[in-house]
Amino acid sequence: MSKIKKERTGPIARLFARRKLRRKNRSFGGDLVLTILLGLFGLFSLFPLWYIFVSAFKPFSEIFIFPPKLTVDNPTLNNFFDLKNIIEGFDVPLARYVFNTLIITGLGTGGTVLLGSMAAFPLAKYVFPGSKAMNQIIVYALMFSTSVTAIPNYLIMSRLGMINTYWAVLLPTVGGTLGLFLMRNFMVQIPDALLESAKIDGANEFMIYWRIVMPLCKPAWITLIILSFQQMWGTTGGVFIYSEELKPLSYVLSQLVSGGISRTGVASAVSLIMVLVPVAVFVISQSNVLETMATSGIKE
Repeated sequence: MSKIKKERTGPIARLFARRKLRRKNRSFGGDLVLTILLGLFGLFSLFPLWYIFVSAFKPFSEIFIFPPKLTVDNPTLNNFFDLKNIIEGFDVPLARYVFNTLIITGLGTGGTVLLGSMAAFPLAKYVFPGSKAMNQIIVYALMFSTSVTAIPNYLIMSRLGMINTYWAVLLPTVGGTLGLFLMRNFMVQIPDALLESAKIDGANEFMIYWRIVMPLCKPAWITLIILSFQQMWGTTGGVFIYSEELKPLSYVLSQLVSGGISRTGVASAVSLIMVLVPVAVFVISQSNVLETMATSGIKE
């Protein structure tokens, strides 16, 4: 009975209990003010998306109006037609760029989730020599931006002979620590008694990880999928890929944007295309993202 009571009063249960208490203590006026503030912040965050959407359908004569207008007087699809005509003049077909993007995004996202969760499982549920030091190193590694690690990554990929291949873009992303950090903090919340029961029933470590831990960590790995997808979708290959046949779609579109003022309308259409897919993925899975952020920061 004591074990059952302990599980019911765990950190997640205490979190929702505090939320219910705060909800009872708030008055109607407080809820109204909070709703208005959240609505204003929501509109403010939607402003860039709306401006990108509107600009993609503006004719060239309306793009440079100052102050900028949030509506379109004469909507047109000429920006998209111009983008299509420019891409058709390339030596490499558009389908090849799309294929490269799908390969990089798919393998990068899947590898990040798989390796991050597999490494997080022993760090979260087992104690072994050096486990605390590894957890500290993971936290410290989050402080380094990609610009700091760009040169070391290039040197490593060059020594491995992976320059101008997909692996030069995939391996640094798959080996990142953000996914490991998120998955580890979520797995810590899983009761140890549940894993012990699975061992008694004859489950091995991989079965416990795949059939018990991963389903319980669904919000965490969906959040990781979104974050990794957004990163890989927008990657241009940087200095790792030189072959035109291996470059992703984002690289080609970024080159179109740098064509000068005459391509401002095309740049607006490109921005809309690059934003739509990540935003759609986030909107579909936003509930899991919120649940992950609410539980991953709970103190053990």
